[in-house]
Amino acid sequence: MKTAFLFPGQGAQTVGMGIEIVREFPVAAQVFERANEIVGFDLRDICFEGPAEELNSTTVSQPAIFTTSAAIWEVLRAESTKDQIVPDVTAGLSLGEYTALYAAGLLSFDDGLALVHKRGQAMQAAADATEGAMVSIIGLDEETVRRLCEEAGEGEILEPVNFNCPGQIVISGDKKACRIAKDLAIKCGAIKVVRLEVAGAFHTQMMSSAAEALAEALAHCEIAEPTHTQVIANINAEYYPSSEKIKEGLVKQLTSPILWQNCMERLLDDGVEAFYEIGPGRVLTGLMKRINRKTKVDNLSSLQALKEML
Repeated sequence: MKTAFLFPGQGAQTVGMGIEIVREFPVAAQVFERANEIVGFDLRDICFEGPAEELNSTTVSQPAIFTTSAAIWEVLRAESTKDQIVPDVTAGLSLGEYTALYAAGLLSFDDGLALVHKRGQAMQAAADATEGAMVSIIGLDEETVRRLCEEAGEGEILEPVNFNCPGQIVISGDKKACRIAKDLAIKCGAIKVVRLEVAGAFHTQMMSSAAEALAEALAHCEIAEPTHTQVIANINAEYYPSSEKIKEGLVKQLTSPILWQNCMERLLDDGVEAFYEIGPGRVLTGLMKRINRKTKVDNLSSLQALKEML
């Protein structure tokens, strides 16, 4: 039976994430200790105690989610004797793609966390230099969303960037254009429209300076060639064929749409039957219900669920 392990992205963070698992498993505690050394501040304390405002910042939430997901993954590797712990494929939503590469054995924890830390800093800097926002639109099809982006954009950057599941598309771009798009979406029949609590217009050209900074960091990072475990790319729903393409994909990801629905449909078409979400929250579990309601995802975000898996 083909298995896939899924890793969440920014937005999955919550104060207290990982604390029960760290108390129970020394290997998870070691992951957080190493993370503190790499980032140079008490990431563990922020994850466990907050405050939420600090945890939710781009510069903290990205390394926090990577570390929490990696800690759960290391518990699975160290404690489980089940064959399905060796995945056929891994996938991660945006930021989660770094954890997917780590779990596939293509990226070390130290390098992965250093990259994610740099990524968060670069994205925050790009956001500070621009006036951008993101809005989640529920209940409209792609054609309608593209049309309202063109109308609301009025020549400014505004485009659909996260294709999460049927009927859920996130748009990103100029802050004023996003405000106009919110009103237009309601008039077009959207069920729900929510401005996301993010620093800027992620996955658009407004992140081009962040992409340049990330490309420079990746040039000095070692990524192994894919062998046993495949990793599917957010930007095109294709499996990464080489380390060079992985680096290109990670850079392009910052200024390109995230095709999560396409990625999951590709895995289903390729015969993946068992899916596991590794990391804080249940975002990816929920999205799969909308993509294919017959497909079950085992969510391993809690201590109880993790113990049952072991």
